[in-house]
Formats: sequence, C-alpha cells, structure tokens
Amino acid sequence: MARAIDSSKRKNRRKKILKLAKGYWGRRHSNYKAAKDAVTHALTHAYRDRKDRKGNFRRLWIIRINAACRDEGLTYSRLINGLSKAGITINRKALAHLAVEDSGAFKAVVAQAKAALGA
Repeated sequence: MARAIDSSKRKNRRKKILKLAKGYWGRRHSNYKAAKDAVTHALTHAYRDRKDRKGNFRRLWIIRINAACRDEGLTYSRLINGLSKAGITINRKALAHLAVEDSGAFKAVVAQAKAALGA
C-alpha cells in the first residue's frame, strides 16, 4: 500500500504562513520554522494591542480634558464629579474634542459643572 503524503495541505499551510510573513527581515520571511514563530508572535501582539489602544486613547482624552479644565480653575476629577451632579452625560472622547476644537462650548460645560458643585 502506498504511503499517503499530505502534499497539498502541507504546502497550503506553509504558503499561508509565509504570505503573512512577507516583509519580515532575514530568515523570518523565507524559512517556515522562523516565519511561523514570527507570525505567531506578531498576531499575538496585534490582538493584545488592539485592546490596549482603547485604553491609550482614554488616557490621552483624560490628559487633554485635565489640561483644559485646569485653565478654568478646576481639576479633572472635580469636573467629572460636577458633570455627574449636574446630570450631564458626555463621554471623554467628546469632552476632549470640545476642549481642543471648541473652547467656548467646553467653557460652558465647565461652568455648568462648577454650578452643580456650588463652587
């Protein structure tokens, strides 16, 4: 009985990995064993960093809001507290956009937060 060899499956599996490794440096783009490790590593980091990006943006928005509200004589935490007491629900992305792009609207939001705090 003839021995079965998984030629096409094996070739396709390797071709898929080498295609993902296109542009890698050295053996990593041409040697299957090195490419497999490099691709696995890269895909793991890509998955993790897609999650991390959301936290990074939130951190950036908070920094921008804090800088803008300190100009108005308020800290970030006091601003958020004032907004919740005033019943204003606005997300940090929109608040940061207001702080950078439309300072007049941001000042109005800060004024409402200050009024709710009684400051």
